[in-house]
Amino acid sequence: MRMASWVMKLVPYGVFCLIVKVVGETGFDVFRPLGAYMLTVMLALIIHAGVVLPLLLKVVGKISPIAWVRAMSPALMTAFSTSSSSLTLPTTLNTLKKRGKVSNRTSSFVAPLGATVNMDGTALYECIGVVFLAQYYASAGNFELTLSAQVTVVMAAFLASIGAAGIPSAGLVMMLTILSALKLPLEGAALLLAVDRPLDMCRTTVNVWSDTVGSAIVASREGETGLAEPGSDQHAPS
Repeated sequence: MRMASWVMKLVPYGVFCLIVKVVGETGFDVFRPLGAYMLTVMLALIIHAGVVLPLLLKVVGKISPIAWVRAMSPALMTAFSTSSSSLTLPTTLNTLKKRGKVSNRTSSFVAPLGATVNMDGTALYECIGVVFLAQYYASAGNFELTLSAQVTVVMAAFLASIGAAGIPSAGLVMMLTILSALKLPLEGAALLLAVDRPLDMCRTTVNVWSDTVGSAIVASREGETGLAEPGSDQHAPS
């Protein structure tokens, strides 16, 4: 733990040196597209969390998305503040059982599984991040972004998100694997790390929101009733 603490303290200096290297090679113009990159990631997360997942919840689970997001608000706020699906897991389980009225049998299986392999927000982030870097280096004549390369990005991001740890900035670490597969300069990830914290908070929230939606759908398909109904503080059945 002491070694990890020292490493975390030295990370900002390492990131600064990597950014200086990239800026020295490409100039300050590299920072201009970062705004568009952040907006693209946020838009993708909003569409997935605000359109795709609520539709699944309503159509497949027959549950009101508004009622469910209100019930899950403690878990979502914890995810946003900690940027860690694993650290949020106890709150997620407690919220599913007490406020969502999901049985202990369902929540104890689906939520931990989702915190490990269900990383929707991370997969979106990795795809956009790698494509952003690929486009940047392609514009500089250092990389050719072919259709096969884009397919590789999508598949690699999907597989990497499954194995991503539920800790802050884990998605950025897994992105290095994808960059290596595409033979892109790894120091490009330092540029993304400079703006990663707010995106990390948002994508973790989407990950946890997706876990709770999955739990609700499984509970509904298992015949559990009264999900997210207000006015009851009793524990969900086991």
